[in-house]
Amino acid sequence: MTAAAIEVTSVTKEFRIYQEQAKSAKERIINFGRNPHHTFKALDDVTFEIAEGETFALLGHNGSGKSTLLKCVAGTLRPTSGKIVSRGRLAALLELGAGFHPDLTGRENIYLNGSILGFSRTQIDAIFDDIVEFAELWDFIDNQVKHYSSGMYARLGFAVAINVEPEILLVDEVLSVGDESFQRKCIDRVRQLQTEGRTILLVSHAAELVRQLADRAAVLDHGRLVDVAEPGEAIRTLRETLARRGIALEPEPEPGAADAGEAEPQWSGPPSASVPAIELDKPVTITSVAAEYPDPDARFLLPNQPMRLRIDYVAPERVVDVAFAFEVVDQRGELIYGTSTQDLMQPIHWVDGVGAVCFDLPRVPLLDGSYLISVSATSRTGGVVYDDRFQLDTFEVMQPGIERGAVALEPTVVHFFHGEIPGQEPAEPVPPGGDPAPATATPAEVDANGR
Repeated sequence: MTAAAIEVTSVTKEFRIYQEQAKSAKERIINFGRNPHHTFKALDDVTFEIAEGETFALLGHNGSGKSTLLKCVAGTLRPTSGKIVSRGRLAALLELGAGFHPDLTGRENIYLNGSILGFSRTQIDAIFDDIVEFAELWDFIDNQVKHYSSGMYARLGFAVAINVEPEILLVDEVLSVGDESFQRKCIDRVRQLQTEGRTILLVSHAAELVRQLADRAAVLDHGRLVDVAEPGEAIRTLRETLARRGIALEPEPEPGAADAGEAEPQWSGPPSASVPAIELDKPVTITSVAAEYPDPDARFLLPNQPMRLRIDYVAPERVVDVAFAFEVVDQRGELIYGTSTQDLMQPIHWVDGVGAVCFDLPRVPLLDGSYLISVSATSRTGGVVYDDRFQLDTFEVMQPGIERGAVALEPTVVHFFHGEIPGQEPAEPVPPGGDPAPATATPAEVDANGR
């Protein structure tokens, strides 16, 4: 059984929040022990273990206690109660420029950080070039770090932390700092540390990064541990926690319960005939937009589930030159898909009064993420826009597995092989889906070998 590199046992961290701030030393002495305050629990009875060689992520909303817990593991904070045990040399990158002296140069700070981690000057000399090369700071290494940008701070700090060959690496929200090429280099270096069997504890809000790097993840909510699970399941739990802050998580479905993707979709019906109480100053007014999931109580889709995009409208008078369109973009504004009733050659012949146009998507082949919807009511050529809603509505997809990327392709694997290479001895036959067939022995051989 793999030994635990980090053990967190019943850890609680409390801070005193004082209602009045003393303005002088005399006032502090006079009011010592009497200043009104309340206790804030940043961590509340948190327990988990991280195995040697495991990459473990901490997930949670801002203020959930992730960074506080990381600082407790690093030893920069002491828990109010509970115990934390770590085994192995530990390097921590807790925040931009942590441990740097602003009046020292980058070169001097490398030696300062190395000495704090227990390295001699000779050992730091041996890795100095690798640190500066990784940070890409040769032109600025002899400048005072107070003149560095936040990105330069992070690059130098990360370069030091990963080049001292730690057995345990603690990383707090710095893998997303810097340009794209530096981020990719950081992730490649983390993967190298993983192959070397290093233990990594990281904090990140980037769900895709956690899915790629972590073996397991813990979800924190207001200082309490909600769950420890594989990355996909932990991200789902995090989103549910954010969706209903302060409400206990719903129990998991019973084993054997029907999957929501297998149930018949339950779409909404025709709109009410009553006219909404809005200003009807347009030929066509969009009154609401909704992304409907197969299960009306669900808060997200699973990859390749169906979805209905419903657009409710009001037309005070009959309009015959009309079309409806929608677009879906990701959080970066990249277009995922767009179409219209005209593009689909399913024209709307006319609108009059209250109605709804629904785009039924038989499956949504997207992976994890929140997606923005834009809709519009236009003339059939698109030259006249009656009404539109630009990226005001959303839908969410939760990807429970460990696949990466943007789309759900659902591949299967087929393996063809000939079985023999010309000029070589034929190999033992392999049964389909099994191991090579065991060699057989005669009764005499069995007796001779005692088996």
